[in-house]
Amino acid sequence: MPENKSFNPNRHLTKKQILNRITDLFNSHPRESMTHRQVSGSIGAVSQLNRQFVAHLLENFVQNEFLIEVERGRYKLNGKGTVAEGRFERRSSGKNSFVPDDGSISLFVAERNSLHAMNGDRVRVQVLAKRKGKTPEAEVIEILERNQNNFVGVLEVGRNHSLLLTDSKILAQDIIVSNDKLGGAIDGQKVVVRIIRWPVKARNPEGEVIEILGNAGENHTEMHAILAEFGLSHRYPENVEREAEKIPTKITEAEIKAREDFRKVPTFTIDPADAKDFDDALSIRRLENGNWEVGVHIADVTHYVPEGGIIDREAYRRATSVYLVDRTVPMLPESLSNNLCSLRPNEDKLCFSTVIELTDEAEIKGYKIIRTVINSDRRFDYDEAQRIIETGRGDLKDEILTLDRMAKILKNRRFKEGAISFERAEVKFELDENGKPLQAYMKESKESNKLIEEFMLLANRLVAEAIGKTGRGRRPRTFVYRIHDLPNPEKLTNFSEFVRRLGYKLKDRGSTGEVSRSINSLLEKVQGKKEQNLIETIAIRSMSKAVYSTHNIGHYGLAFRYYTHFTSPIRRYPDMMVHRLLERYLVGGKTVDEQKIEEECKHCSSMETLAMSAERMSIKYKQVEFMVDKVGMEFDGVISGVTEWGLYVEIAGSVCEGMVAIRDLQDDYYEYDEKNYRLIGIRRKHCYRLGDSLRVKVVKANLERRQLDFALC
Repeated sequence: MPENKSFNPNRHLTKKQILNRITDLFNSHPRESMTHRQVSGSIGAVSQLNRQFVAHLLENFVQNEFLIEVERGRYKLNGKGTVAEGRFERRSSGKNSFVPDDGSISLFVAERNSLHAMNGDRVRVQVLAKRKGKTPEAEVIEILERNQNNFVGVLEVGRNHSLLLTDSKILAQDIIVSNDKLGGAIDGQKVVVRIIRWPVKARNPEGEVIEILGNAGENHTEMHAILAEFGLSHRYPENVEREAEKIPTKITEAEIKAREDFRKVPTFTIDPADAKDFDDALSIRRLENGNWEVGVHIADVTHYVPEGGIIDREAYRRATSVYLVDRTVPMLPESLSNNLCSLRPNEDKLCFSTVIELTDEAEIKGYKIIRTVINSDRRFDYDEAQRIIETGRGDLKDEILTLDRMAKILKNRRFKEGAISFERAEVKFELDENGKPLQAYMKESKESNKLIEEFMLLANRLVAEAIGKTGRGRRPRTFVYRIHDLPNPEKLTNFSEFVRRLGYKLKDRGSTGEVSRSINSLLEKVQGKKEQNLIETIAIRSMSKAVYSTHNIGHYGLAFRYYTHFTSPIRRYPDMMVHRLLERYLVGGKTVDEQKIEEECKHCSSMETLAMSAERMSIKYKQVEFMVDKVGMEFDGVISGVTEWGLYVEIAGSVCEGMVAIRDLQDDYYEYDEKNYRLIGIRRKHCYRLGDSLRVKVVKANLERRQLDFALC
């Protein structure tokens, strides 16, 4: 039986206090039954009036199915069948949640009911009986599997113990660090701390320093801190580096004879100017029948990296290279990614290639997937290739112009078949030698980018078709697909209704081709209009996210029935998986275990999300850093986000994004209208809508929080 709390017997309780104490009492003792007298005593309801209200509430709770009356006058929490397993999501705001494995609705978990579970932990919960009109809740009763519990912050060293001051969005408490667990860190440094214990009744967790990142504010420190926040490592293990350096670099004559030799075929790479890891090369030559042979040559990484070896295990753990503003953190050791596997010019290189026969009108007459040896004639950056496309002059101009012409045909064909045209500009920075941003700008994708993109898309599609397409009655072998589901119907309907109010039409029902063509038509119509950013942003939010899976449902955004990732094995682990499966199946090997491959697909999708989050965070940091010396200045901007706590505004030109807090909109009381992406004033009905133009002043640039605060001018 619950112990009586030391409530003041002379204090009269309000009805709200009684209600909250009863619900807390039964939620805290889900397996116990109690009488009216026991409930009243436990919550401190001693006056006759309070006891009468307790009796009244107990009857209401039974009617609302929060409680059950197990026998006359004895009550218990209605908790039958309410144990569930899933993932815990922690938030520093206290709004923790439990995400069930079965995909059902997420449940709120109060901090007092969290058992100090950490973000991403797998947990078992007791689902608390829901009171009518209240948010469903759960209580963690067991932590089944711990997720990573490392945190980044600034160390504050004290006499007896130290504190890690975190700005984490998932942990509100600072972490106590015993001074014998500082690992040499000193006051004011940015460090990574691992939580080692968190007693149930303690307010703060306890931890130890596992990595010193450096002095707060320094560029390397801050970039490494961003990686550490997402559990990504900026260092390669020394034993893996040593293993990579042992790999023989000489290509034997026997290996060359076992492959098709493309060394005399005109071949080149086109990559960003600062790239060092050249995954792919293109070759082209005219065949005797008048058609073109185009080779999409991909670095043969798996030739050098045996499955299950020390390098492979580390590559799988990382699953992807990470691209921050000022650096690349490679998936593979640099001796492989930048040297041995990289398709550098004038060097013999081993490749896995898709060789395609195309007519002048880019019609596919046949293709083969083979292992090759190449020797790239020229390394172009995108700007160099673009100049050749624009001027018709330069090295390998005939080859580049032919491929550009065919790429345009392939692209037009894709869009006719229902591909969706999402072409968003990329945020770029000009940095000084210390990593300080001197300029922020948007970089548009040009024809040279699209040339490479179209042939990579084609190769990925053909590889997926080679394995996925089977005869009638035959089951396809286990393979890795890049899938993109149809848009969420509810989101698409809401989007359609929204654009209709702006004077546009969008078809949200019909065949997938009809809907995608309608989306493309809409995106084309808003080009150059003030609502372009608004409509493009909401369109993207209406789409599903592309992931890796063994269960092929096609790629909606590309309008491909079969699609995979084959063309970037230096920087993506799924491409290595595809290369290995191809090697197995092309010689008649049996299908592999689907469950194992599916688990690996989920891991790679998850790591891709983390890497993208880290990239976005590095962009955000550099944007805030760029604005530090512009506090007090005014800029034109556009509303890029609307939330219940305020407006996100993106500055024109530099695309730096900051927040205008709703509390600072003092001319009215504003409410959040989620359906119409706006804040609306209660009295004057003035609206702030996604996509509206505004003039703002920079009030604060907080580098530690990577946050810009704006005020309306």
